Order: sequence, then C-alpha cells, then structure tokens
Amino acid sequence: MDVVQQVKKSKKGDKEALLRLIMTEKDAYYRLAYAYMRNESDALDALEDMIVKLYEGIHQLKKPEAFYSWSKTILVNQCKQSLRRRQKLLPAENLQNVRRGENTSGDSHPSQVEERMDLQELLQQLNDEQREAIQLKYYRDLDYGAIAAITNVPTGTVKSRVFHGLKKLRALLGKEERK
Repeated sequence: MDVVQQVKKSKKGDKEALLRLIMTEKDAYYRLAYAYMRNESDALDALEDMIVKLYEGIHQLKKPEAFYSWSKTILVNQCKQSLRRRQKLLPAENLQNVRRGENTSGDSHPSQVEERMDLQELLQQLNDEQREAIQLKYYRDLDYGAIAAITNVPTGTVKSRVFHGLKKLRALLGKEERK
C-alpha cells in the first residue's frame, strides 16, 4: 500500500482509504494508546477520538508521507486530554474498590501487582516529560526519533529527558553511581 496515494485519496473524501491507512497500523495505535491509558476501554475510546480527528483534519496534513507520525501525535494528544479529564473526575466505584483493597488492574499475581505499583510510584516522582519519554522508550519500545515526532520536541531533548529521568529513578532506588 502506498501511503502517499492513500492519503491523497483520503483528502478527496475517500473514507475507505483512510480506514486502510489506520488498519495498517492498528496494533501500533492500540499499544500506544494502551501505554497512556492503561486499560482497554479507555485506549479504544482514545483511538475512536483519534479517528474522528484524522477524518476531520486529514486535509491539514501537508506531507502525506508523514501520516503515521502525524496520526500518532494526534493519538498521544487525545490520550493526554482524556487523562487530564480523568484527573478532574475519579469514578466513585474505583475509589470504593481502592478503599476495600481490591485489585482493579486485572493482574492476578500479587507480586506482579506490587512491582507495577512500585514502578508506577517511582515514575510519578518524575516530571511529566521525563515520565512520558521513559514510558514511550521502554514500555512501547519506540526509538528516540519516533518519540521526538510524537511529542513534538527535538531528538536531543528526548534523549535528555530519558537520561535525566533514569538518573532520578536510580537515585530514588538508591542505585546512584558513586563518583
């Protein structure tokens, strides 16, 4: 499939062409959304929002060959927007489950849950940019260039965020290099 041709068709109103583009990378989109949202339902909601934005904004895409980085940037922005909305409103059922000590993550083995909770606690100690760069690098296995495209910052900035974030995590774990 030629991405440039499909984007041109999409710009002319061909919904099927846009759908073909999206379906080609559907697994990558889902994994990226899931990395941010941490549950299937919210990840799928973010994907739906992304598809609507793509359909409405495809005519704004200047470089057809950049479709996938552009669409992933839109997906990340949708996820961030959803997370901001979620922070403003914590569902009462989740709060009750936490109070009762119930596991809401879907993991069955207690040590796995504890390890993930510990790691998430440590990641929360980082600033948003460092946490995002580390999650995209190590949870989603994206390279620095892809992360730079998604977050709209230079590659050097991504490398710096990862480096300083990891350095802070090591310090928090008491594994700071002694000089």
